[in-house]
Amino acid sequence: MRRKRKLLRHAPMPAEHGAGSVELGACIEPGGVRFSAWSDRGLDVTVVIYERPGVPRDEIALEPTQPHGTFTKLVSGLGEGTLYDLKIGGETAVDPYARSLPFGVNGPAAAVTALPPLIQPKHRVELTAGEVLYEIHVGTFTPEGTFTSAIGRLEALKELGVTVIELMPIAAFAGARGWGYDGVGLFTPLAAYGDIASLRAFIERAHELGLGVILDAVYNHLGPAGNYLPRFSDNYFDHSRKNAWGEAPALKKPAFRRLVLESAHYWLSVVGFDGLRLDATHELEPGGDPHILRALANVAHACTPPAVLIAEDNRNDPSLLFAHGIDGVWSDDFHHAVHVLLTQESDGYYGAYNGDLADLARVCERGQLYEGQPDRNGNIRGAPVPEAQHARFVFALQNHDQVGNRAYGERLHELSGIAQFRAASLLLLFLPATPLLFMGEEWAASSPFLYFTDHDEPLGRAVSEGRRSEFSHFASFRDTGPLAIPNPQLLTTFERSKLNWLERERGEHARSLALYRAALDLRRNDRVLREPTQLSVWTSNGALFARRVNTHGERLLVLNIGDAQAFSELDGRGALDVQLLLSTHPELASTHGFELPANSATIYALAARQERS
Repeated sequence: MRRKRKLLRHAPMPAEHGAGSVELGACIEPGGVRFSAWSDRGLDVTVVIYERPGVPRDEIALEPTQPHGTFTKLVSGLGEGTLYDLKIGGETAVDPYARSLPFGVNGPAAAVTALPPLIQPKHRVELTAGEVLYEIHVGTFTPEGTFTSAIGRLEALKELGVTVIELMPIAAFAGARGWGYDGVGLFTPLAAYGDIASLRAFIERAHELGLGVILDAVYNHLGPAGNYLPRFSDNYFDHSRKNAWGEAPALKKPAFRRLVLESAHYWLSVVGFDGLRLDATHELEPGGDPHILRALANVAHACTPPAVLIAEDNRNDPSLLFAHGIDGVWSDDFHHAVHVLLTQESDGYYGAYNGDLADLARVCERGQLYEGQPDRNGNIRGAPVPEAQHARFVFALQNHDQVGNRAYGERLHELSGIAQFRAASLLLLFLPATPLLFMGEEWAASSPFLYFTDHDEPLGRAVSEGRRSEFSHFASFRDTGPLAIPNPQLLTTFERSKLNWLERERGEHARSLALYRAALDLRRNDRVLREPTQLSVWTSNGALFARRVNTHGERLLVLNIGDAQAFSELDGRGALDVQLLLSTHPELASTHGFELPANSATIYALAARQERS
């Protein structure tokens, strides 16, 4: 007899501002659609119903209700797919709480049936349990660039050894293509990727395979196009403060806090994500009372099972984030230390890094390089790292920022050479920090990841000119000039960034893929690498040594970025006390002694010292 699956009910929204208030947006109820909106302008609020975009059919006044500023009305005879806009004092505005924007961020919105409860159990993302993250841009992950097409690649990620998928932002933004960091529809995915049902199908399939799914959420600003919040209230933004994207969110006031917290609750408890990666949390200041990060943590940890929150933050002060309830933090220091070591680049923020093994050893051990000491420019940066927090740091050799913010979107292996890239990859997957892979990294994908947009004019032209101006002072463009930089507005710039899945089993791509599979298999099945360990990292004779020890044994990785060399012993052990487990150079398995080819990394199992002959 087939057992019935248990449906997973939505977790309630934790109380804060507006607790017990009307659910905003368009909700399908028996007999019609209920439209609810909030505005504190003291103006009439109406809903405009459309036959089709641009062809209004009716305009109906919403009725004021409690709490103050709330307007609502059940309109009979309407249902799934009803197209609508709101008007505030006669001025049209797209619903900021819309669950569907099929025609883009300038509306009209569509009423959609509420999602049913989840069928598959959610994945509890536990960074201390050996998670492996994989960052995806939906539009370039597959040729079709949709949630539905991405479902077909989930088994490949499971086989690789990935445990958690991280989607770059999907909240609706202007145009049909972009990175997503200019979203304005915080309750609906970009229509080009698919509707909310196809997103739910992606999550359900991931959960069925035992994979977690987390979402990159941007709450520190809204995009420049399609932002209608000011038409509803002057209290969404702080007019006295600016950030890199314009007026800063007013996080001390209920209006923006409610928008953020209800958005997070929707993605986590209704859609079914297992966590959020929070973009640029250093910009969420002042954060209000309680701090917005603490309020987000309350939302996340009220889920069943608790959802994970991972922050991107440039302050290098993880204790501050952990005190707010954040579970993990990206370590840009690891990326920068590796990148400068392998490429010797010094433009921009890379100028603060020495590019030597000593810097890399420190960041491997500590989680970050800067803990309150001055950088090379004399600037004091960071704060001390709590001890034994390795898994709460997310390490990456590549991510969307560090590849896509390059003028030509080159991946690391194209800058360092494939051998050094593989050596650094083995280091990444050996360390106890939580590794994040950027899509296609595992097979050293040939496609770049460029910066691409689809803005209307004149914004599109301004973005293109700004992109070229951004790189005009870089040393690498003194000869070619900024006009050589790909135009982000061109469709070809986007299409060049799509992964070529056909290449992954060919030639050097296949060799890189085999290394990633083997390294992740070792990380998953070796009890020393799978479980918490003591970590020590040091340099000697131009090589980096990383040792992990627990009650199950001792493992040593040796990274040699320089010329080939050989040792008579490793960490005081001779050949009889050492077993080679994995190397970027498989031919080492048939050699005697400890040969370290140039640009190599090798993992050894070390016999306990008392067992040595």
